[in-house]
Amino acid sequence: MVCPLTVITTSGDIIQDRRLLEAGGKALFVKEIEEALLAGTIDCAIHSMKDVPAELPHGLVIAAIPEREDPRDAFMSVKYETFDALPKGAVLGTASLRRQTQSLFRRPDLKVEMLRGNVDTRLAKLEAGVADAILLALSGLNRLGLGHLPKDLIDPVAAPPAPGQGALAIETREGDKGAAWLAALHHHPTAICVAAERGALEALEGSCRTAIGAHARILGDDVDLIVEAFTPDAAQRFRREASVRLTGDGPARALGVELGRSIAEEGGARLALPPTA
Repeated sequence: MVCPLTVITTSGDIIQDRRLLEAGGKALFVKEIEEALLAGTIDCAIHSMKDVPAELPHGLVIAAIPEREDPRDAFMSVKYETFDALPKGAVLGTASLRRQTQSLFRRPDLKVEMLRGNVDTRLAKLEAGVADAILLALSGLNRLGLGHLPKDLIDPVAAPPAPGQGALAIETREGDKGAAWLAALHHHPTAICVAAERGALEALEGSCRTAIGAHARILGDDVDLIVEAFTPDAAQRFRREASVRLTGDGPARALGVELGRSIAEEGGARLALPPTA
């Protein structure tokens, strides 16, 4: 049996001239796809998990999560071998508030410029000298056969990637949850780690206006989770790490919620860009 593919170009793909937070947030990467799913035009949707909002539309569920790709951020540059090798005042191109704040917290001397587009567009801008370096998700590069290009990889413990980065989400209508073909695609270790990370995302009300990183990993019989959030000016970082026994999605998600709430209580309104920014 052949499953036909329907390619849907989303608003997030089309809007390239400004940050997503100025246009409606990361939900723009899933909006049109979810509309087609609810309308019955398609039977399942495949998303990059890091683009899926914490709250789903009524009637839709994440029904399966395949095995995760490498979640790390990749450092790309024509001239420089590592992030630390960037000279004072170097230009870093990114449209991600998380990558911006993590980078400026570590290197406040850098200059960050908004840089959007697909992988080919960003690499072309890098080659053209628009920026001295860019940061991309290694998972996307690997899936495109470009995993050999990064000069360096960012340590996910020191700088946690976006919640769910590297994982795919298979979204379906609620009634299709539990189908055999979905169970065959589901990878439980990945789902447990993603549950922890997205629990933190939910607790922090994560959006393009909030700089959030989360990295869960299975260490023996435990799930270890690191969560951090920054003030938009990168002046302050709020970070938590804890573990829970490896018993399923529920305890992992609860751990994420607990750490996220702890950060939210400490950081408060300082963590989000104002609506007019």
